[in-house]
Amino acid sequence: MNEAQHHTDDFTTVFDTHKKRVYNTVLSLLQNREETEDVVQEVFIKVYETLPQFKGESSLSTWIYRIAVNKSLDALKAKKTKKRSGFLVSLFGDKKDESKPLDVPDFGHPGVIVENKELATTLFKAINQLPDNQKVAFTLCKMDGLNYAEIAEVMQVS
Repeated sequence: MNEAQHHTDDFTTVFDTHKKRVYNTVLSLLQNREETEDVVQEVFIKVYETLPQFKGESSLSTWIYRIAVNKSLDALKAKKTKKRSGFLVSLFGDKKDESKPLDVPDFGHPGVIVENKELATTLFKAINQLPDNQKVAFTLCKMDGLNYAEIAEVMQVS
């Protein structure tokens, strides 16, 4: 087996093992399915490109979570910038439809049963009000079940 085939096999195993958890983590942070699909794709492209350089200084899952969290935070920052930009344009009277301030849509996480949908919507709206670092910590703890040490390692904080 050549080097390229071995790398592809390793990546396929990593992808199959982590795709569902990465998707759920990113979805919990972004609360938008289309954006989540784009970010998850970016996460696994980054994993594929950098897997040969993974040194094992943390667990593989922690490393992948870190990439997923960083890509999600980048997407949130881009959304906030777009929202601010849209707000400023609307303040100054530009009438373009695309310049309207962005609203956070109602969000239904696929892991939430129908009876709890209203409660989950309220919860996700409250989570959205948290600063990004608290939003990430809450999501990793309560949604993904990571312990505090794992969360600290993913977020690279004490």
